[in-house]
Formats: sequence, C-alpha cells, structure tokens
Amino acid sequence: MSLIAFVGSVFSPYYAWALRGGQPVNPDNHCALNVALYSRSARRWSMTERGARHCERDATQFTIGPSQLRWDGQALVIDIDEIALPLPRRIRGTIRVHAPRFFNFSTALHRGGLHRWGPLAPSARVEVDLTHPSQRWSGQAYLDSNEGDEPIAHACTEWDWSRSLLPDGSTAVLYDVDPGRPDGQLLALRFTTDGRVEPFQAPEHRALPKTLWRLDRRMRSEGPVKLAQQLEDTPFYQRAVLHSRLLGVEVESFHETLNVPRLVSPVVQAMLPWRMPRRG
Repeated sequence: MSLIAFVGSVFSPYYAWALRGGQPVNPDNHCALNVALYSRSARRWSMTERGARHCERDATQFTIGPSQLRWDGQALVIDIDEIALPLPRRIRGTIRVHAPRFFNFSTALHRGGLHRWGPLAPSARVEVDLTHPSQRWSGQAYLDSNEGDEPIAHACTEWDWSRSLLPDGSTAVLYDVDPGRPDGQLLALRFTTDGRVEPFQAPEHRALPKTLWRLDRRMRSEGPVKLAQQLEDTPFYQRAVLHSRLLGVEVESFHETLNVPRLVSPVVQAMLPWRMPRRG
C-alpha cells in the first residue's frame, strides 16, 4: 500500500493549468490523498483533488474532503473514505503508522535548494484496517516528506528513488536526481535505529528493463537486480519492488522513477483528469 497526502499536488493538471496564468496560486486549493492498494485479492487506486473549501489543516490534522490524517499523540492515523478509479469502487478504513523514532532531517534535492526531502520515520510499523475492500494486516512502513518552492519541471528532468530495509532495522535510501548529468545530485543515506544519518558510497547503476510505457529506469546495486513486482506503470511514472544488493547484503527495495518531461507533456496532462478528478 502507498499513501501520499498532497498540498499543491505535483501531479495535478489543474494546479499546472492554474500556474500558467502567471498569478500566485494557493496550493491549499489543490489537495489530494492518493491511495494505492496492491493486494493480490483487491487492487484499488484513487486520487481525487479537492479545493480549499473542502480541506482544513493545522498542527495535528489534515482534512481532505471525507478523508483525514491526524496525530493522536502516539501514532499517525489516516482515515480513508475515497472512490477508486477507473472502476468506481470505495476505499474506506483506517491506517495507523507507529514509529519508534522520528527524524528531524531535511536536505536539498537540487543545487538551487528549492526542493527538499527528508524521511520522518524511515523504519516504522503500519496497521491496516479496511472495510472496503475488507483487509486487515500489519507490516513494515516508511514515512517521508517532500516540499518545493517552484514547479518540479523547473528543477529536474527525472529521478530514481529507492528505500531498502536492512537486516539491522536501519533503512538505506538512494535518491538519484537527473542521473548521469553534470548537474545531477545523488543522495545515499542510511538511517539507523538509534537516530543517526550516515552517508554511504553508492554502487554503480544497474540497468533495468524499460517499462511497458518504455520508461527508462535504473537501480544502484552491488549485484544483479531482479524485478519482483511491478506496482505502477504509467507514461511518466513507475513503481516496483526489486531484489538487489546494498551495503553487502541482499535487500528488497521499493523503487520509483519519475520522468518530468513526460508528466508535463500536453498529451499526458490531458489524460490525467480521467484518473485524477477534481471536487470543488
């Protein structure tokens, strides 16, 4: 399962069209909760954008239409009530994310410093209790944050990102922005269970097969990389589970690739409303 809460959705065609006007645009008018469920028994995907009159946020809660994220003092609680597309099916239930340790870490993703990233809880636990579809399970989780002061198209053309849980409970993250370009940036960081952030030497790129949409993607690994499960395959974005080798051990890696020129192309922008409807 993947959940992303957006304020000023980076993938929103409505936000992109508003920004073309040249006037300041309120990001709170372009919020969404993206829910992707990859269960073998039930797959669901939803991302309904909502305007500011349907949203509210403060230090402990963020309401997006009928769904919300809230801090109850011990866990991040996510109450979901969304409609999946393209086949209209409900996604309803509660997710709880428990973290033994939170990190106060943020770093620039680009030399201009206008885009930043940092994991809040790189090694956490999740409890899933859904009524639609009926699912109840728990497992390992990861929580991070991205923020930017300009449209992503102004900063980079593509990135490969991965996170891998290591045997000692720490998490290794590789963030490869504009790989192979002179102005690209590579982050290779290990987040330990006792709160340390340790850079490490990233291995060389291993080429991966193109996706069905012919999207290029790469993974840094000390050995061969095997595709375990393809989760998302779109014209501009892919998400997959990989088996690779990192820091001397075999790991399972959650991997994503984003191609920005494809995202902002007029054809893709015209297609997105079919998967990302807007309410208010």
